[in-house]
Amino acid sequence: MIVFAVATQKGGVGKTSTTVNLGASLALSGARVLIVDLDPQAQAGTAIGVNLTGEDQLARSLGWVLQARLQNMRMDLASVWFDRSDLLEDFEVAGSLHLLACEESTMTAAQDLIHKKGYQSTPVLRRMLTEVQEHFDYVVIDTPPAVSSLSATALAAADYVVTVLEPEYPALKGAAATRGTVAYVKDRTGGECDPQYLGVVINQSNPPSKWKAQEVNIRNGALDADLAPFRTDVRRDTRISDSFAYGVPAVLRFASHAPGKIYAELMGQILTRMTLPKQKWEMPDRIESESAGG
Repeated sequence: MIVFAVATQKGGVGKTSTTVNLGASLALSGARVLIVDLDPQAQAGTAIGVNLTGEDQLARSLGWVLQARLQNMRMDLASVWFDRSDLLEDFEVAGSLHLLACEESTMTAAQDLIHKKGYQSTPVLRRMLTEVQEHFDYVVIDTPPAVSSLSATALAAADYVVTVLEPEYPALKGAAATRGTVAYVKDRTGGECDPQYLGVVINQSNPPSKWKAQEVNIRNGALDADLAPFRTDVRRDTRISDSFAYGVPAVLRFASHAPGKIYAELMGQILTRMTLPKQKWEMPDRIESESAGG
């Protein structure tokens, strides 16, 4: 089982849509996938059709499970995750898709408890996931868009970390800060957790003919900051954001169209980087300023 975290310290850059579409793309290819919603806003759940309401549903919040484990009470993850494999029923070679959902109040309480117990408690999710590793090939974690005990917990749980940025200056700073944070996880967890940074996804990008100076500078800045951008970026496409309203990731709703093809291509590049030393990673070329449109 391989665990990815999609993380950034800047909100509003498409972290959740990247998480659910990459996870769904893996499931579409035949893998057994678990999406973990570690963001109190619970948008990853919404994106695949799960919203926790009512006491029975709140009892299945990952926030409750984390609180229980931190207080030395065991809860079986299999008893709380949601099977969303029905979203794959129209695809012959698909695997499975499950979700560990969350809800704001319970996840916020878990965040406070992790903070209170200190950094030594951040491997809690990693330890829990190892107990169910025979069920899944991949885990993809959606993280809070801020520096917090929950984001530290997500990074500690991950084998690999991907960050996201939109072609705007504040997003570049947030992605660079996330990359720096990843480097400290091993020391802060006493060597128990050692996530590897894999690169940055440029999201909500424009076609090259519409690149302005800011987008060119951001793209070059990602190279200069050693953020290792992927060759494939995700273009602006209302089908991706609109899919939230249907509770079905765009990669499944539009599998044979641009969203499905882009995320499949991007996921392929992510998996390839896992097998290669960094010096062999393929990245986009630096852009000369005169290449910018308009």
